[in-house]
Amino acid sequence: MSFLEIAKSRYTTKKYDPTKKVSGDKIEQLKQILNLSPSSINSQPWKFTIVESESVKSELASLSYFNAQKIKDASHLVVFSVFDSIEAFENQSIHNAQEGNKAFYEGFVKPLPEEDIKAWLKNQVYISLGFFLASCATMGIDATPMEGIDRVEYDKLLNPDGTHKSTFAVAIGYRHNEDTNQPSITPKTRVDQNKIIEIR
Repeated sequence: MSFLEIAKSRYTTKKYDPTKKVSGDKIEQLKQILNLSPSSINSQPWKFTIVESESVKSELASLSYFNAQKIKDASHLVVFSVFDSIEAFENQSIHNAQEGNKAFYEGFVKPLPEEDIKAWLKNQVYISLGFFLASCATMGIDATPMEGIDRVEYDKLLNPDGTHKSTFAVAIGYRHNEDTNQPSITPKTRVDQNKIIEIR
């Protein structure tokens, strides 16, 4: 199947089949894919927490508002976190970076106000999200990206040392046959490409 066909068929899953689990082999592949995620100047300012424990998943579900049932029924939950400590980020990613990458960071990023540096770091995590969602689709794994989580409470459980902050989470697993959001039941809607794509 071409990537275009995959893009047409993937969607944000609203209802998971709790009896179906993503295999350990596929989780290992996803771990490698996350590790290979692209980022500006190879900054990699992230931490990925793959939650497979049903008790931990249930606890996080209770902190996820209207996303609770999706998380409970999904096979796994992947929490994407970003460095909240700029010093810790620099020690991990910049200290031993290639000279060109280090020069870019020192010249263009580090002089920015702290809130702008953190926004730049967070943007990199969103790049990894797109990479991850596309990878799941090619592997036949359904996924639900969600910002509707209580980040403060998530961090008490997953990032207690304060070095990272939760940014968003992605439930992964396999759709329930009754999920009405799948394209075969509810066709995708998109803005006409002529309104959003320009050729110059």
